[in-house]
Amino acid sequence: MDSLTQITLGAAVGEMVLGRKAGNRAMLWGAIGGTLPDIDVLAGLGSDEISSLAFHRGITHSLTFAVLVPPALGWLIHRLYAPENRLWAPGIWKEFARIGVFMFVLLMVGAKVLPIPWVESVSIAFYVGFGMLFFPAFIFVREKLRRRQNSYPEISWKEWSWLLFWAIITHPLLDGCTTFGTQLFQPFSDYRVAWNNISVVDPAYTLPFLICVIAAARFTRDAAWRHRINYLGIGLSLAYMLFTFFNLYKVEKIYAASLQKQGISYERLMVSPTIFNNILWHGVAETDSALYIGSYSLYDQQREVRDFRAIPKQHGLLRGHSDDRDIAVLRWFSKGYFSVGEGKEGHLIWSDWRYGSFSGYDKPPASVFTYSLIPQNGELKARQSEPEIEDAKAALQQFWQRLKGETQR
Repeated sequence: MDSLTQITLGAAVGEMVLGRKAGNRAMLWGAIGGTLPDIDVLAGLGSDEISSLAFHRGITHSLTFAVLVPPALGWLIHRLYAPENRLWAPGIWKEFARIGVFMFVLLMVGAKVLPIPWVESVSIAFYVGFGMLFFPAFIFVREKLRRRQNSYPEISWKEWSWLLFWAIITHPLLDGCTTFGTQLFQPFSDYRVAWNNISVVDPAYTLPFLICVIAAARFTRDAAWRHRINYLGIGLSLAYMLFTFFNLYKVEKIYAASLQKQGISYERLMVSPTIFNNILWHGVAETDSALYIGSYSLYDQQREVRDFRAIPKQHGLLRGHSDDRDIAVLRWFSKGYFSVGEGKEGHLIWSDWRYGSFSGYDKPPASVFTYSLIPQNGELKARQSEPEIEDAKAALQQFWQRLKGETQR
């Protein structure tokens, strides 16, 4: 999910694990641990966009990362708060270097199980690995420059590690609830876990949780209300997540019944909530030659999807290019829910239909996630492109009207 949500969940977990001992520092390190896996976006600094796409939500979002990294960073945090450490003490910076090398090796392993060139794997591991050390280094320098320095010698490295484990593990589990998914089993498998029950941005999930975390942080670490409010936020988070899974179960049944009623024989079906909400849902069903997309709002008067539209897959347009690296990555990323068409500039357009349409509900749809396929040295190279939207304002208005459950066209 979005970074604000991950930071909020990480901070709440940090408070739950170590708040009584470290106070707001526990929230701070929980927030850092909660967002740390998303440092993999720095992969784009050292690779092309397809390698970056393959690496994102890979090894840094895996169970392996959640198990191996917390002990290393936990030890580093323990050393940072040792009262004898000075700003320019050579020993502490050697610790940073050792852990940086460890991160580099781990990320190299994660990159090499993906179709990423060797040179780009090295660049990705360098930028992402050492980028992860920015937060500890920044906080260490900040603490040592303060007049009143904080030290927590009574908190062991195991306790810091335990905090980071729970903060980090919540990140891929939360991302696994979205359509984008996460490579939870890296480096042993590149399978992306995606439960499709919540949008990548959902204010109804994030805002109440965020308010509770901010309110809890205003109390002293020994205050009973601090812990009660934090647990209230965690409880609201879990309750809303259960609500989204219930919606997913209910909506899947409606889509399946609607397809059967309309005589659409499909091989597989995927439904997911649209952006910013858990009310309007998007579904895509695959047949031999087409993808059928349709929308359903929980406010619809009839429990039926009546606006299915067929999108020809036209996978034959890729004949002779199935083994191209970019095509293989996009096919893997989209899980097969894609179509190929011809763009205005003569290039082929790859459309991933898992994320719905930007073009409203009464016009030919334009996929949210599109790539231009450009011939280069006998292969097709993918470049992310903007969807073709005739009137963005009108599309947004139609999205809002459809969410409210107005009559389907």
